[in-house]
Amino acid sequence: MGEKIAVIGGLGTLSGGDLFFKLLKNKRVLKNQLDYHFIFEQQPYSQINLPLHQEEDIKSRKFYSYNICKNFEQRGITKILLPCFASHSFLDELQKEIAIPIVNIFIAIAKYVKTRFPVGTRIGIMTSDYVKQKMMLEKYFSYYELIYPAEQTKLMEAIYGKYGIKNGYLEGIPLEYINEICKELISNKCDVILPGITELSLLIEPLRRRGIPILDVNQIYADYALENSSGKIERPFKLGILGGVGPSATVDFMNKIIKNTPAKKDQDHIKMVVEQNPQIPDRTANLVNKETDPTVAMFSTCKRLEAEGADTIAIPCNTAHAFVGSIQEYLKIPIINMLTTTAEYIVKRFGKSTKVGLLATSGTVQSGVYHDVFIAAGVTVIIPDTIHQQLVMESIYGEKGVKAGQINGICGRQILAVADHLIGLGAKVIILGCTELPLLFPSEEQIYIDNRAIQLVDPTGVLAKKIVAMAKDFSNKV
Repeated sequence: MGEKIAVIGGLGTLSGGDLFFKLLKNKRVLKNQLDYHFIFEQQPYSQINLPLHQEEDIKSRKFYSYNICKNFEQRGITKILLPCFASHSFLDELQKEIAIPIVNIFIAIAKYVKTRFPVGTRIGIMTSDYVKQKMMLEKYFSYYELIYPAEQTKLMEAIYGKYGIKNGYLEGIPLEYINEICKELISNKCDVILPGITELSLLIEPLRRRGIPILDVNQIYADYALENSSGKIERPFKLGILGGVGPSATVDFMNKIIKNTPAKKDQDHIKMVVEQNPQIPDRTANLVNKETDPTVAMFSTCKRLEAEGADTIAIPCNTAHAFVGSIQEYLKIPIINMLTTTAEYIVKRFGKSTKVGLLATSGTVQSGVYHDVFIAAGVTVIIPDTIHQQLVMESIYGEKGVKAGQINGICGRQILAVADHLIGLGAKVIILGCTELPLLFPSEEQIYIDNRAIQLVDPTGVLAKKIVAMAKDFSNKV
């Protein structure tokens, strides 16, 4: 598969175009044109003609760059070029939020210089006030002696002035100013001139004709991007949650992930993106009464989570898992099956011989999703009779049920009555197979009925622990 390389234009209109042209005329590209797809995107940018001197300028560049990078994510781009030295000051911040590798211009130039100039070489630097003050070049060229011009004001005028390079003036005063600065640096025994402003690549030819030993940083950047693989992006695990099925259960699930994460500070917690979509048609109503199919709504929600860069999707709704099979094959990322995860947990903790009582909606029961999973695991599932199943539904959907925001009172007593019924049928473990039901037992792993201790299994709690473990494995692999 060929490379699909994108250039962020607009941070320096002419320099961005110059970089794009130098990508196109690279010999590797000309010989293998079918292997490369190039994209250049420039959007209106309010700060385009301003010199970098305020943090507000950098903030606007951050937002501008982020928006374009997010557009690139949807287009299958393999790497991004950011032709602006100052904008690389926030490269690490940007890369954490973008799934595509952004090629570092400083690394590209440092590698080029290292192979051609010995340690200790005096390098003349022409760069913006911002890059100079931030000492950005010193980080990558610590083994060289960097010399800055005395005429920094003249340099800024040549770039940003009314008749400066950014405004399209490549001859006359800007060229003469830059030529004078280069001569000053050479008189200070600099062996080579390194521009730290990408617009200066537009003056390479006339300066070289005058005998100035100046590097073409745009050409170096283009060649490096084409010759080097992107490598892995160090980024945190990101969980997508299909929420709103139901709303309280979603919040409860997120809280369980937080509680099970061994974090010492905020940044240690798992990154989550939630699509809280309570308008997804009721899953039980579809399965029992053939009402509106929720599949399309669930699928579109999953696609939005996928577009947001989620590595995997969790659905804190038992009944919704009846539709997972028809959705998964059309997604690029996996849905972690809560039911399968729960079955694995029960077999590991209680053994296959344990009889499991299921408290779930009628839709979940009738769909047979739990039965299919547990039969495959060799575990026997016991369900309530018709009368007791009606009590389960009342405790969930009734006027004083959990979905109505009630977690005390009659809904809890109804569930205990059904649990007692299941125990009488031989259940040793009770699955709280509707994500609202754990809200009735927020801190209990077992209940006592007639002095008998019965284990409760909360699928959302089991899934939360699974997600935490996945995030840890993901971090170790990255």
